[in-house]
Formats: sequence, C-alpha cells, structure tokens
Amino acid sequence: MSINSPVPDYELADTIELTTAEQVRAISDPLRTTILGLLHERAATVTELATAVKRPKSTVAHHVKVLTDAGILRVVRTRRVRAIEERFYGRAARMFYIGLGRQGGELPHDFNDFEVAAEESKRAYDAGQMYSFIRHARIPAERAAEFWREVDRLIHHFDKLPRSGDTTYGFTVGLYPILDYPTLPPAADEER
Repeated sequence: MSINSPVPDYELADTIELTTAEQVRAISDPLRTTILGLLHERAATVTELATAVKRPKSTVAHHVKVLTDAGILRVVRTRRVRAIEERFYGRAARMFYIGLGRQGGELPHDFNDFEVAAEESKRAYDAGQMYSFIRHARIPAERAAEFWREVDRLIHHFDKLPRSGDTTYGFTVGLYPILDYPTLPPAADEER
C-alpha cells in the first residue's frame, strides 16, 4: 500500500450507523479514537498499536476488544508467528455516525467529541497552530439540517484524504441549538 493511499490495506464499508449506547461509548474514549485513527492507514496488530500509542500491550488489547465487541473493529487477516496466530485489526467502516436519535436511543452522558478535541488541540493552541471559529445564526431548523448536510460532505471529503505527511490534523465540527441565546426585539419599523 502506498502511504498516499486514501484507503487502508483492507476492505471496509464506507459508513456504519452506530445504534447502541455501547457502540457510542466504545468510540468516545480518547485512546480508542486514536486506535481508530491509526487503523485508517493500515491494519495493525495489538503489538503494533501498543508501540504506536506508547501504552502497555494489555491496555491496548483491552481497548481493541471493546471496539471489536461493539462491531467497530474486526480481524481483517491473520498470520502465524512461531506457534501463535497473530491478528491484524481493521476498522469496520471508514466513518461511523450516530443514529441513536432515530432509534429512540440516548447518547451516553459521557459522550463528548468536543472534550476529546479540546484535550487533543491544547498543545496546538498553546503553540499558536490551531485554526478554529465559532459563529451563531438564527435560522429555521430546516436550514440548519440543510447546512449540516453540506458540512457532512466536507467531513467525508476530509476523511478520505490520502494519509501522508508528517503531521496528523484533527477536524471537529458541531451544530447545536442554543436555547437561551438572546434575540433582539422587532425593529421599530417592523412593529407598524
């Protein structure tokens, strides 16, 4: 596989909908998110993942098991090393999205991508290398949904970029209603 390949060295679905709280909890852990990110490049063994994240093999094995049990990772190939079968893990899909709302499920209370992003981005912020913005717009819910579809296309584009270069970048987006944001009263000429 070329380092500039936009896909890992194994077959995977484009997207998978996460429909259980167990699945959402599985991807909400920062170490598991890192493991998923590494597996965007190629399949890897627990030993390779442990080396990459500089954590004990037993810790990484536990997190890989949680992701595998949730259907987010899977064994994509094996090889014999001496008398032991070595497993290579890969993602079940390039992208996961949460579909709990349509299923009547509820997000775990500890699920927060922005908390993960804040922790990951702290060093870049301190070094003056973080690009971010926040904007507010009073718009109808239909327009917000239309805007999110545009953002979703950009997310998919970012997710399919070839893995190359020396730096990994994080990309975090969100769209949320602010229920207590102040609004101006109608302008004087609108009252007539």
